Amino acid sequence: MLIALALALLRRRPALVLLVVAADGIADLLARAIKSVVDVERPAFRYAEPKALVHVPRDHSFPSGHAATSFACATVLALAFPRLAAPLYLLAAAIAFSRVYVGVHYPLDVVGGALLGIGVAIALLRLERARPRSPRARRAG
Repeated sequence: MLIALALALLRRRPALVLLVVAADGIADLLARAIKSVVDVERPAFRYAEPKALVHVPRDHSFPSGHAATSFACATVLALAFPRLAAPLYLLAAAIAFSRVYVGVHYPLDVVGGALLGIGVAIALLRLERARPRSPRARRAG
């Protein structure tokens, strides 16, 4: 969110923050909804070793909400600023990998979360682009 805010201020594109917040929120809600349906026990509850390095949430494991939200935000920002795509996706991948590393997700959980986040961002951006514009906005663009 801070990256989105900084880029929006630097490039004078305040609407970008709203898109990132929307992508983050929708990805999080969908990840939670899918977790409630897909009954995958977290690795720390299934295996005694290795021990998780952080507190283990009690909800299900698939998909990773952190991966979903980080990839949703990275995708919105990468499409707005293509030159920053590599570092943005690298950051999202690091966040996703960290969830496996600390022992609260399986690798497939973060892959599923990443795909969910990318899909949410693309769908949201398509909806935003298809939205009818006011005559005043059409003249300005």
